[in-house]
Parts: sequence; structure tokens; C-alpha cells
Amino acid sequence: MNQRTPTLLYIDDDGALAHLVERGLTRRGYRVVHAASGEEGLERIRRAGAEGGIDVVALDQYMPGLDGLETLEQVMAIPGAPPVVFVTASQDSSIAVTALKAGASDYLVKDVTGDFIPLLHVACEGALRQAELQKAREEAEAEIHASRDRYAALAAEREMLLREVNHRVGNSLQIIASLLHLQASSAAQDEVKAALTNAMGRVAAVAQVHRRLYTSQDLKSVVLNQYLDSLLEDLRRSAEGNRMSRLTLKAEPIEIDPDRAVAVGIIVNELVMNAVKYAYPDGAGPIHVELNAQGDDLLLSITDNGVGDNVKADPRSTGMGQRIVAAMASKLDAAVERDPTHSGTRIVLKFGRVPPSLGKTSTAAAG
Repeated sequence: MNQRTPTLLYIDDDGALAHLVERGLTRRGYRVVHAASGEEGLERIRRAGAEGGIDVVALDQYMPGLDGLETLEQVMAIPGAPPVVFVTASQDSSIAVTALKAGASDYLVKDVTGDFIPLLHVACEGALRQAELQKAREEAEAEIHASRDRYAALAAEREMLLREVNHRVGNSLQIIASLLHLQASSAAQDEVKAALTNAMGRVAAVAQVHRRLYTSQDLKSVVLNQYLDSLLEDLRRSAEGNRMSRLTLKAEPIEIDPDRAVAVGIIVNELVMNAVKYAYPDGAGPIHVELNAQGDDLLLSITDNGVGDNVKADPRSTGMGQRIVAAMASKLDAAVERDPTHSGTRIVLKFGRVPPSLGKTSTAAAG
């Protein structure tokens, strides 16, 4: 496919020299349009959309009416103006500096015989290449901005959808927990009541994470002290709530990812319910949940001042709670230990702030 012939607008009041420019640049593949004054040249540029585009302008300095610098200033004010090569017979370098500062792409000194025409051709070629590069740069920047806008819109939509999903999942799980609570309250058999209460606590632990994510500014993390506070409040309202009047929480505002927050919540639920069942056979007693940071690790403890190891194993126990705690601790890569120095029961879990896989990745990257 043939390239389009570029059009040069030559603005100069010297008609004879304009004829030489037209003849010389036509041989070099240009279409040349002549304007005899700055006013005429400006009008031609403004009409370019209707009469055919102007690709480059050669502008003489000394002309009656608007001179070259005045015309240049007005050309640069036209949206989408073509590049301008400033042409003058003066050897004064200050004119060149002024023209270039005003927006001219190039500058050259002309003569009356037309010997400057090859230089004008080179200057026009350079101005066109510069204009093409500038246009490509602007188009690339516009595409980058458009891509960023599209990405931001998609990210906002994704966040909104995730919030809606968390909201609906949290509500659905909360309904299930409420139904389990009602069923536990009406159960006649103690073992059925206990099983339903345990199930309710486990569902509530997951529901609280989704409710936290719905209201959180960051969908990638859960603030553990707020989460555990809400979780323990749910436990106090459970079927066993009358035995949790002295359930307390002391936790630092530590953020972790939602999956691991669920594991922490389920562990707390299981160990608190275990303390409620076995620590105080004669009634309610203090149960303390603590969470604090120790360097890169987190320390979670559930403590009671009950009968401790003196409690007899409940023959009705299925060991489900212990298996659940072990499974969630494995998910956290946590070490579960019983404090032998505590007179009652104190279970301590120690685990990292970040998942083990991320920690290994960070270590490898640092190496």
C-alpha cells in the first residue's frame, strides 16, 4: 500500500521563493501549499479538516502583518496543530531560541536562491517523525490510562461482588446457627443439646469471618481481636451461655487472612466449649482467651481454673472436638501444648503471622 503524500504548508510573503520550495519539495514527495501571510496560513490550518490535512508547516520570520513568531504562537494554540519548522534569513541565534521555546520543531536559515531547500526537506522529515513519535506516545499513554481505568472498574466490581458474596454467605450461615440454637434449646436429651450447641458454635465461627469481611475495608484480612470478640459474644448467647458469664478476651489487633481466621475461631470455639463442659462440674467459672504477638509468631491461649487433669473422661465423648482442634492446628501449622504448670487447664497454640507457604516464599526471595 502506498504511503500518503505529506502536505507542507509554506507560509512566506515571497512568492518566487515559495515557488522554488514547491518545486524542490514536490520532487521529494511532498504536496506543497503556499500561504502569503501569517493570517492566511492560520486560516488554512484551521480549515485543514475540510480541505485536507496539513502535515507540517514551514514558517518565515519576516512578513507584513503577523510576523513569524506571532504566527507561531497562534499556530501552537490550535488543537492538534501540525509541527512547525521556523525559517528566517536572519543569522541572529536569539530568534532561533525564541522560536524553539515557542514550540517550533526545528529552525533553519534560508537564502534567496533556494539552496536551503534540501535542509528544509530534512527538517520537515525530522518534524514529521517527531510528531509521529509524540502521537504514538500520547496514544500509548491514553491506552495506559484507559487500561488503568478499566482495571480499577473491574477491581471495584470484583470487590463489590466479593462483599455481596460474603454478606450472603454470612447471613446464610448465621441463619443455620440460629436454627441450631433453637433446636438445642428445645432438645430434651443433654447429649443432643450439647451436639447441637457445638455444631452451632462451629457454624457461627465461620459466619463471623464472612460478616467481618463484608464490613471490612480490606477483603484479604480479618482483625482477630474484633472477630474473637464477636465470636465469644455469640457463644455467650448460646444454649450454654449461662455458664459463660465469666468468659473474657484479651487480644491484640492482629490481622491475618480469612482462611486462617476461620481456623483460629473454630479452635477457640472448641476449647471454650470444652472448658464449659468439663472445667467446672459444679457451675460456671472463669475462662480466659488471650491472643498476642511474639515477634513473627502469634500466641493463642485458652485458660480455665477448673479441675484440670483431675476431670474424669466423659464416656459419651466422641473425641470430635479434639480431632477438629488438631485439624485446624495443622492448617495453621501450629504447635498445640498444655501448660503443665497451670493448676487448671491452659492450652497454648503458637503459629506464624503468615501462612507457612508465604513465609517460605519470602525467605527464598530474600536469599
